[in-house]
Amino acid sequence: MTIEIDFLQKKSIDSNPYDTDKMAAEFIQQFNNQAFSVGQQLVFSFNEKLFGLLVKDIEAMDPSILKGEPATGKRQKIEVGLVVGNSQVAFEKAENSSLNLIGKAKTKENRQSIINPDWNFEKMGIGGLDKEFSDIFRRAFASRVFPPEIVEQMGCKHVKGILLYGPPGCGKTLLARQIGKMLNAREPKVVNGPEILNKYVGESEANIRKLFADAEEEQRRLGANSGLHIIIFDEIDAICKQRGSMAGSTGVHDTVVNQLLSKIDGVEQLNNILVIGMTNRPDLIDEALLRPGRLEVKMEIGLPDEKGRLQILHIHTARMRGHQLLSADVDIKELAMETKNFSGAELEGLVRAAQSTAMNRHIKASTKVEVDMEKAESLQVTRGDFLASLENDIKPAFGTNQEDYASYIMNGIIKWGDPVTRVLDDGELLVQQTKNSDRTPLVSVLLEGPPHSGKTALAAKIAEESNFPFIKICSPDKMIGFSETAKCQAMKKVIAAVFTVVEWNQLECPSVDEWIKKMWYIYIVDYNTAI
Repeated sequence: MTIEIDFLQKKSIDSNPYDTDKMAAEFIQQFNNQAFSVGQQLVFSFNEKLFGLLVKDIEAMDPSILKGEPATGKRQKIEVGLVVGNSQVAFEKAENSSLNLIGKAKTKENRQSIINPDWNFEKMGIGGLDKEFSDIFRRAFASRVFPPEIVEQMGCKHVKGILLYGPPGCGKTLLARQIGKMLNAREPKVVNGPEILNKYVGESEANIRKLFADAEEEQRRLGANSGLHIIIFDEIDAICKQRGSMAGSTGVHDTVVNQLLSKIDGVEQLNNILVIGMTNRPDLIDEALLRPGRLEVKMEIGLPDEKGRLQILHIHTARMRGHQLLSADVDIKELAMETKNFSGAELEGLVRAAQSTAMNRHIKASTKVEVDMEKAESLQVTRGDFLASLENDIKPAFGTNQEDYASYIMNGIIKWGDPVTRVLDDGELLVQQTKNSDRTPLVSVLLEGPPHSGKTALAAKIAEESNFPFIKICSPDKMIGFSETAKCQAMKKVIAAVFTVVEWNQLECPSVDEWIKKMWYIYIVDYNTAI
């Protein structure tokens, strides 16, 4: 017999689990040898709680058993039946009920899949982020795919927060947007960090509470069967800075952080939320927000490798290719090789720049600007358009700017004697050692000599011929007028950029701490002697 069950009185609702096996045994004991009909309503007392029951379905046992014959396995649906000692009772939770049923004597619930059934993972449009997306799915969503009873038996808690961080333009916002589309949940609440703040006292904290109000109300009403609520914070570092780091006596930022901490994982825990935070500066975020139970999945979205760049370029040129607007001489693999250290946004900008170059060829500028329609029908984006855009329009933020070091060797290098030749030869040898040796990924060089003897020019020449993907020059003349804090920030930015490129070009860097110490030592000596 299948029985629908719910709390009889709404004021007695609680979230405690109720064992359906014990409930079934108690039901048979209370109503033994009593007849029931489909649609019958009754009151049932269990663990000093009153429940309202509704008989949904009755199946008669195989009559062959009563005759002493083997059971045929057939069951017959009936309208009226008698409960006996060996009757089987299954409980089914009423619609929109917050009753938490556990045990084997309950019907299987028709759960709505957390993944959108119309979603196609192959058409996500997230180029170069396959591994990151796979790791996020494993950590944050694998437990949500399983039925609640299995998750409860394992004692597993769902991940409540994800932090996406990395350089600008690498796909953090795109990844968060695609996660929201993938999930069969309510429309994500997208919040730009500064929008939370309000000039009136207490309003900033109230804005945080409003974001979680729907999730709290639904969890009180439906319990473990509540749907997933997604909250996306863009530029989360704007509202979650380290507590005590902000000047002033109001402490608004501190109270906002406190409110967010308590909502994600406080005394009254929510299990139906997923908070996604995005930032370029994870070092500014309060540590309490990054602990397990809050934003515990921290995923760095960095510069794409060659395979990722190939995927991104394929995505952004797919429409042109489909309409025969991409010339046959365009080799996407060649472009992927030539765009080292390009972010996803910069690759998209490269495609736009090439398109504008191609369209500009078909614009007539005489007395008025108009499109040459005869030639426009043969419009195609060619390899030359991409190469011209690479040369003139788009430069990677984490790439090598030739202008930085070209000025130091604008007159060339004159090998006037053995000292110059020896420095260049030793420099080339050290470059090859850095590239090829597994034991010396870090090589440091000190060029010593009197002023105006060509030390900087020789260093720039060695760097130019190394063909390293990232070359930056930290020179005192670029810091004239800087305060002490600004000088430190400028050097820190260069070092952070080096780590970004080293990691995402798969170059080994085992002695990071020593590297930082040495780099800071070199810069400090340079600063003390040159400024």
